[in-house]
Amino acid sequence: MAVITPEELNLLIEQTYKVEKEFTDLKESYVHLQNTIEQVVEFLPNAIWILDENGEIFLQNSQAKSLAKLLELLKSKNDDYEVAFNKRFYLIKSSTYQDKYMLSATDITEQKRKENLATMGQMAAHLSHEIRNPIGSISLLSSTLKKRVIPENIPIVEEIQKSVYRIDRIIKATLMFSKGIEANKSAFMWSDLKESIDMAIGYYAYSKEIKFLFPEQNFTLNADKDLLEMLFSNFIINAIDAIELDDNEDGTVGMVYTSDEQFHRFYIYDSGVAIENKKELFEAFKSTKVKGNGLGLVLSRQIAEAHGGSVELLSGAKKGFEIKLLKY
Repeated sequence: MAVITPEELNLLIEQTYKVEKEFTDLKESYVHLQNTIEQVVEFLPNAIWILDENGEIFLQNSQAKSLAKLLELLKSKNDDYEVAFNKRFYLIKSSTYQDKYMLSATDITEQKRKENLATMGQMAAHLSHEIRNPIGSISLLSSTLKKRVIPENIPIVEEIQKSVYRIDRIIKATLMFSKGIEANKSAFMWSDLKESIDMAIGYYAYSKEIKFLFPEQNFTLNADKDLLEMLFSNFIINAIDAIELDDNEDGTVGMVYTSDEQFHRFYIYDSGVAIENKKELFEAFKSTKVKGNGLGLVLSRQIAEAHGGSVELLSGAKKGFEIKLLKY
């Protein structure tokens, strides 16, 4: 029987300690790698599931945990595909590595919304171009007809003109939305803009007695007059519609003007019904009222932004809108 010398025993003990240390280091490295992978998976913006060969969850991030019900709808496919879940859309990707199967779900709801808006904008712009010529003819013929009909029939022609004006506003808004806003600024007086707004109100049909309170002071605006006419007309017409839906037989639409060194500030309010769905207020093609086409407030905000300003919905005691326009 071979006898182990003390030197050999010490060497064996040293080798054992070395192997144990290497094993401990390897285990720590594996744990560190696993924690790193978990952190990376958690950091990803999409939902990630890693399944084992039995289809059980081996690893998932918090996004995946919040979409546990979505996992039940997913199927094993080689190609990418889309799934609708809880009124949102997800792009599903999958891959296989050894005995693990990975699934990812990316929320593409906003992307699809923008694609749909672009498609709707293109279709609406095409239809607007097609409608514009016959509307122009109707407008011209109604002006001629108004001069020739007997006095009793003039109100009928005026109603035709108001309807044509309303369609023309929708066409302009649609084309402007599809092309984008570009402000061609020049100096003009508030009184000139107010005159155009009064004319727009005169063309709009409403049944109640409405009092309009506009700024009496005169001041200079350096802006695109046509765009501002559309901006203010949109808010005033919305206010008229809100009063029409109210139970009272009359109402008030008011506008207050203030300024500072940098901005013109307009506060617009009305006595009509309150806005119900505020979340969709500035979303294209989603109107908060029966008559709306869903573009008025979207364009109004874009017009204000094209003038270095903004549109803000006010709540509480200051119910209404604040419109800011850069002075220069």
